Amino acid sequence: MTVHNLSENNSVLNQFLAEIRDVNIHGDRLRFRKNIERIGEIIAYEISKSLHYSTTIVQTPLGVSSIPLISDSIVLATVLRAGLPFHQGFLEIFDKADNAFISAARKYNLNHTCFEIGVEYVSSPSIEGKTLLITDPMLATCGSLHLAYQSLLKRGEPAAVHIACVIASRKGIENTQTFFPEDKTTVWVAAIDPELDERAYIVPGLGDAGDLAYGEKV
Repeated sequence: MTVHNLSENNSVLNQFLAEIRDVNIHGDRLRFRKNIERIGEIIAYEISKSLHYSTTIVQTPLGVSSIPLISDSIVLATVLRAGLPFHQGFLEIFDKADNAFISAARKYNLNHTCFEIGVEYVSSPSIEGKTLLITDPMLATCGSLHLAYQSLLKRGEPAAVHIACVIASRKGIENTQTFFPEDKTTVWVAAIDPELDERAYIVPGLGDAGDLAYGEKV
């Protein structure tokens, strides 16, 4: 399994990462969502370099041009709700992709000291033989991502799997290498943080991406 950490090389990505982490900017939900979307566009562009291409002849007003175009049949799958702006960034790049949506969320006990992860909703086309891109902004323990993938497998067996996250923990990366098929999975992440706190939140991370994008949930 290959892991691409895009923050290892300096780029404008750093600006968007800094702003989504900054507590002084967190009150601006529109800016937070837009920055998540921008990061999605950047990661999607990087993923596009690794896909399969075939040459297409395009007629111009003055002649013809041979252009390599993506030949993969792509399914873009997103874990709700935090994944929605991230998904939109990917959709701006892979605008012809089919789409899948999975509702996977933590369910805490009354004292908010422990949680289980449950999948409540799946909407997906067939992924049989296709290139599956799963987007989830925060890869903490890999629990929700793993359950999302298992739910999608009921729709077929993909030819390749790309996992895209904004921020991952080292533990999340380790678990991904355990839960996903090593021979056909690639992980793309904007940053990898060192640890998780007692609530399994990424540290330093950014907090709850869903709440920052859409408001606190009950």
